[in-house]
Amino acid sequence: MGPVNPAVVVRAALPSDESAWRALWRGYCEFYAVSLPDEVTNRTWQRILDPDSAVMCVVADVGGEVLGFAHCVVHENTWETQPVCYLEDLFVNPQARGIGIGETLIEWLRNAMRAEGWARLYWMTATDNARARKLYDRYSQADGFVRYVIRARRAD
Repeated sequence: MGPVNPAVVVRAALPSDESAWRALWRGYCEFYAVSLPDEVTNRTWQRILDPDSAVMCVVADVGGEVLGFAHCVVHENTWETQPVCYLEDLFVNPQARGIGIGETLIEWLRNAMRAEGWARLYWMTATDNARARKLYDRYSQADGFVRYVIRARRAD
């Protein structure tokens, strides 16, 4: 991989990042055309700040402005003896794309993978997310798996 943008500082999300994170989260949800209840967004933010939660969030800070995030879950698995990291969400402010923020977030996670001893880092994206896939294909080719989802019925 090429050099990442040295102006981008990747760090854990802080309570003071909430408004910037919420703006980016809204953009992420709009991109995927989903409307989440406020309770889900609020609970996600609580998990991000909870040191006992499996949900981790790192942000891309450029000059004191949060311009991107990566949400991850590190978990045990049945195919390796080491934990793995699932990159659940990655988003960069559309006005800040093209300067290496996404690549810097992924490189930070790759370094964390080596430092923490994770067996692998993995993620998925929409098949038509061409811009992101152009970046992701530089790291690995899509593995050909198809995702199936069964949702629990919510009690009304």
